Amino acid sequence: QVRLVESGGGLVQPGGSLRLSCAASGDISMYTMGWHRRAPEKQREFVAYFSNVGTIKYAEPVKGRFTISRDNAKNTAYLQMNSLKPEDTAVYYCTDGMGDWGQGTQVTVSA
Repeated sequence: QVRLVESGGGLVQPGGSLRLSCAASGDISMYTMGWHRRAPEKQREFVAYFSNVGTIKYAEPVKGRFTISRDNAKNTAYLQMNSLKPEDTAVYYCTDGMGDWGQGTQVTVSA
């Protein structure tokens, strides 16, 4: 079982940027790494994934603004978030696509 720890969240103004990190306790090279988020009073929703064979997918609301990446040598996945909007406010969770999740990191976008 892989342990996942998210970091990098915080409070940012609209139009700002944050980079989230997901550090895994073991080898991630065979996994599809992904990000989901849960906004206040909403269900958890898909944000992005980066498969072990190089397939990348984004949810429509974040296309053109967010970029997912991974560094297998560091067992870490990233989510670069630019042009942030208030509706991006949520707890962001990392997954290895195999049933493991981190505890989440809070992102708040507010003036």
